[in-house]
Amino acid sequence: MARVKGGLNHKKRANRTLKLAKGYRGARSKQYRVAKQSVMRALTSSYAGRKERKRQFRQLWIARINAAARMNGLSYSKFMYGLKASGIELNRKVLADMAVNDAEGFAKLAEVAKTKIA
Repeated sequence: MARVKGGLNHKKRANRTLKLAKGYRGARSKQYRVAKQSVMRALTSSYAGRKERKRQFRQLWIARINAAARMNGLSYSKFMYGLKASGIELNRKVLADMAVNDAEGFAKLAEVAKTKIA
């Protein structure tokens, strides 16, 4: 039986990895062995980064809501508790947007929350 050489498949895989490593410095973009390690690490980090981004946005929204709530005489936790008690179901993204762009509307929500707490 004839010997099968796998050179073409290996070259294809190596080129795919090197293409992903384009823009890296030095051997990381030139040598397959080094590029493979860098690409694997980069892909892992990019996956983690997509999860991290969601956490950071939630943090930002909470900070904005807290700042606006304190301007209206409430803490963040009391404001959110008041909204839940009054049956207003707005997510943090919308509340943060209201805090920045619609101060009057946010103030009305704060008043509703105050009445439900007291």
